[in-house]
Amino acid sequence: MEQKNNQPTAGSDTRREFIKKTATAAAAVAATGMLKTPVYGQGQAPARGRVIGANDRIAVAVIGVGYGIGKNHLKGIYDNARANNVVVAAACDLFNKRRDWAKETAGLKDSDLYIDHRKLLERNDIDAVVVATHDPWHAQVAIDAMESGKHVYCEKPMTRYLGEAFRVHDTVKRTGRVFQVGSQGCSAVGWHKAAELIQAGKIGALVWAQGYYCRNNPKGEWNYTIEKESTPENIEWDRWLGPVSKRPFSADAFHRWRKYYPYCGGLLGDLVPHRLHPLVVASGKPEFPTRVVSIGTKNVHTDRNTPGTPERDVPEHVQLTAEFPSGFLITVTCSTVNAKSPGFVIYGHKATMEIGNLGERIKMTPEKDFTEEIDTTELAGLQPAEDIRVHEKNWFDCIRTGKTPNANIDLAVKVQTVISLAEMSERLKITCLFDEKTRKVTTGDGKVVEPLTYGMVPMS
Repeated sequence: MEQKNNQPTAGSDTRREFIKKTATAAAAVAATGMLKTPVYGQGQAPARGRVIGANDRIAVAVIGVGYGIGKNHLKGIYDNARANNVVVAAACDLFNKRRDWAKETAGLKDSDLYIDHRKLLERNDIDAVVVATHDPWHAQVAIDAMESGKHVYCEKPMTRYLGEAFRVHDTVKRTGRVFQVGSQGCSAVGWHKAAELIQAGKIGALVWAQGYYCRNNPKGEWNYTIEKESTPENIEWDRWLGPVSKRPFSADAFHRWRKYYPYCGGLLGDLVPHRLHPLVVASGKPEFPTRVVSIGTKNVHTDRNTPGTPERDVPEHVQLTAEFPSGFLITVTCSTVNAKSPGFVIYGHKATMEIGNLGERIKMTPEKDFTEEIDTTELAGLQPAEDIRVHEKNWFDCIRTGKTPNANIDLAVKVQTVISLAEMSERLKITCLFDEKTRKVTTGDGKVVEPLTYGMVPMS
């Protein structure tokens, strides 16, 4: 196979020869007992995986190369491989058309394409994986990858349900793998600068924050084109369902799964994480929530404008409010039926901080009674959010340095707790209280509520 110009090589080696050498080197290091061995708690052991130095090339596999994000990751990592000193080593997908696309796009061989992610993870020449499947597979693939010694970039939401989030969290802590959640706004400078100012006391005690992700699609959000090749013969349907209860093949569900509760929390799973992660970063001190309430509505019925698709299970408009132990409140509103966004604001006792939608600017204005103490401050031209390439690079850099990534597991599990409790609140019509020590969910009268999971309620 002809080597493509923008695929990195090791001297005159082909991509495949490089990966073979990488595996040989890793085996040699392991044989001499030189693998990195972090200190773990009792009964815990370090994960397998080679030590990656500052100048070592990282071999990456993408698991899930579907419409939008999965394809974006594979092509983006491939196109920027030389700059990031990485190589696309393999791809996995349950749709043969997508595997063919990955093969052509990244110059892969048939032996580099997989249906079963577990077979891919058996390869010792792969250092890291991007998990870009649909939501029900996020947890299991991420856990399997870390157990096999791979570092993980997991698309948002981190997991479909709350119990899975803690399984992933505990696996990260036990294995010591570098874990990044794909909420790329966390790599925008503005949110981190906001955190510095807030932690320095520049706006006083935090009171509340607001964030938005609003769109307006007259034909129904996520009603993606159904490719004609989407048939039971070309798609591993039973495997795609994963932990979801068995049901007949549906090309509509396969392509438009974000609309349906068995596979996604809708706006809470898809758009809210883009806003909630950065707002929690900006607080300067991420916390687990103590109370979460959410309300969703579905009264426009946009799916009626796309013939042949069922109406969505999930709301077209949703709002959540979360309370944290410090007394700080965060409200996030997401819509697919009105695109107006009031913007991002963090309100403190002494000043108010407005942040650009992409984290590219900050304006801090003192309350009138604190003008002698707090100066009006404006920062502009900051590195903006929503840049997947920047977020990927942060992950690669942290794999090499051992530093903490911008959307790390400690942030991610707290945000996922808010998201999961918000879905429970909206679907069960309750207010969810959370105890981070016991990980239990209760209602206001002290009744314990089992977290939602697969098969627990209709449409799960």
